[in-house]
Amino acid sequence: MAIPSISELSVLKALWKQQPLSAREIHDHVEPELGWSYSSTRKTLERMLDKGSVSQHTRHGVQVYEAALEKVGTLAAFAHDFGKRVMEMDTPLPVNMFTGSKLVDEAELAQLERLLHDWPDDQGAA
Repeated sequence: MAIPSISELSVLKALWKQQPLSAREIHDHVEPELGWSYSSTRKTLERMLDKGSVSQHTRHGVQVYEAALEKVGTLAAFAHDFGKRVMEMDTPLPVNMFTGSKLVDEAELAQLERLLHDWPDDQGAA
């Protein structure tokens, strides 16, 4: 799985909390965190559409977006990459480091733990 950039992750987090959202609504969610212009949000959404990270359709005459990437799998990929590449760990990150997260509930936390524990070997990974 390709890992989204930090700005793409911010967009996905907004969509995982509430979707579908218009580009303006997404911008209103991510602007406090990213501090960027509306045109940057639009450009990021275009990139994400090209990658297949989000989908777009018209609702009540407005273009809206939905996350095409599943939340727990994407977070597991991020956590695995962080543990391996940043922390140079060969073992899965302990799931208790995610306890208290506002992004995942208990069921998702359990799913995240399973995904991290059962992560496939990095054969051919870059």
